Amino acid sequence: MVLSNFEANLKKYVHLIAKIGVGVKPGHIVSINSQIDQAKLTRLLVKELYALGAAEVLVNWKDDSVSRETYLHANEKRLTHIPESTVQKFQEFINEKVSRISIDSSDPAAFEGVDNERISKHLAASNAASADYSAAIQANKMNWTVVAAASYGWATKVFPHLSTKEEQLDALWDQIFKTTRIYEEDPIKAWQDHDKKLCKQTKKLNDAQFDALHYTAPGTDLVIGLPKNHYWEGASSMNSKGEVFIANMPTEEVFTAPDTNRVDGYVSSTKPLSYAGVVISGMKFTFKNGKAIEFSAKQGEEVIQKLLATDEGASHLGEVALVPDLSPISRSGLTFFNTLFDENASNHLAFGQAYATSIVGGEKLSQDELKKRGLNRSTIHVDFMVGSENMDIDGISSDGSRTPIFRNGDWT
Repeated sequence: MVLSNFEANLKKYVHLIAKIGVGVKPGHIVSINSQIDQAKLTRLLVKELYALGAAEVLVNWKDDSVSRETYLHANEKRLTHIPESTVQKFQEFINEKVSRISIDSSDPAAFEGVDNERISKHLAASNAASADYSAAIQANKMNWTVVAAASYGWATKVFPHLSTKEEQLDALWDQIFKTTRIYEEDPIKAWQDHDKKLCKQTKKLNDAQFDALHYTAPGTDLVIGLPKNHYWEGASSMNSKGEVFIANMPTEEVFTAPDTNRVDGYVSSTKPLSYAGVVISGMKFTFKNGKAIEFSAKQGEEVIQKLLATDEGASHLGEVALVPDLSPISRSGLTFFNTLFDENASNHLAFGQAYATSIVGGEKLSQDELKKRGLNRSTIHVDFMVGSENMDIDGISSDGSRTPIFRNGDWT
C-alpha cells in the first residue's frame, strides 16, 4: 500500500462508518458482515464502535473462496439446509434490534463458472431464513449501513489498465475515500451538508406526490405508478427511536417505492450488474401491470431468469431511485461492477422487496397491509442501473398534467 496517508484516512473512514453510517449510540448491539481479507478494517471498526459506546459488536466473517468451493462441491441437499439456529439468531437480532454494517469487498466475478442453479438454490434458502430480519431492516426498525472496502479481486476488475495489483488496490481505495468524502477537511460535516442537499430534493418530490413517473431514453419507455402517500428518502434515514443513520455510503440517490401493480413499458440497463458473483450486462425488461413479462441479457441471462423466479414478488419492482448523471461517481467515468457504487452513478430500479418506509407510516404496517398499499413483498432486493445522459423523466399528476423532473440525465 503506497497511497498517501492511507492509515490516517482509513481511521477517518472507520470513524465515519461508525458515527454517521450506522449511527451507533451507547447501548447499541452491532453486527458486522465482512470478508476475511478485510480483517484490518474490521478490527479498527470494532474498536471504534466500542469507543462510541456499543454494548456488543458481533462479526460474521465471509470468504468467497470457501463459498465457491461449497457451491461447486457440497451435497445439493446441504446447499438449501439452513440450521434452525441460524433462523433463531435472526429472530434474536430482531428482538435485540441489532444494527448491521455490511462491508462489501467481493470480487464481482467470484463465482463465474459455477452452476447458477446451485447458487440460486442456496441464496433462496438463505434469503428465506433471514426474511424477517431483512424486513425489519428495510422498515428501519434498527440502524444499518452498507460500505465498501478495496480488495485485489475487485480492484483488478475496475482498473485492468494499471500494471500492478498494488496500483490497482490503491486506485480503488482512492475512489472509496473520494466518494465517501474522506478527503474533506471534516468528513462528518461534509456528509451532513450532502444530506441537507438531498433532503431538498426529497421535499420537492414528497410535496408533489406524483401519481406516476414516465422514463424515456434510448431503449427505454416506461411508466411507473407511485402509491398514494409515497415517501422519498435520501441520504439519511431514521429508525423507530428517531436515531439518524445513512444506509449507503457512498450515496447520491433519492428513492421511494413504485406501485407494484402499475409498471408498464420497457427499460434497458445502462451498466453491468454484479449479482451472486456473476457479471450481468445488456439487460432489457418489458413490464405489464407491474410484472416483468419478457426479459433478455447479453451476458448472464440465465441468472436473471432464476432471480425473477425466486418468488411471486421477484418479477415486480420494489424501488425507484433518482440519481443525476453528473453525480461524482458518474463523473469518475468508471464502472465499478458493484451496485453500491454503480447505482449512485445512475438512475436505478430494483426488483423485489420495497422498503416499508417508502409510504408514510409504512413501518407500522404488516406485510399484508404493505402489499395492499402497493408495496412489493419478496425475499430479494436487487438493483439495476437504467440512467444515462440521455434520460428524461416526467412526473405525472393525478389530473394527467406533466412536470419535467429530469432532462438529459439531470434534475430540472
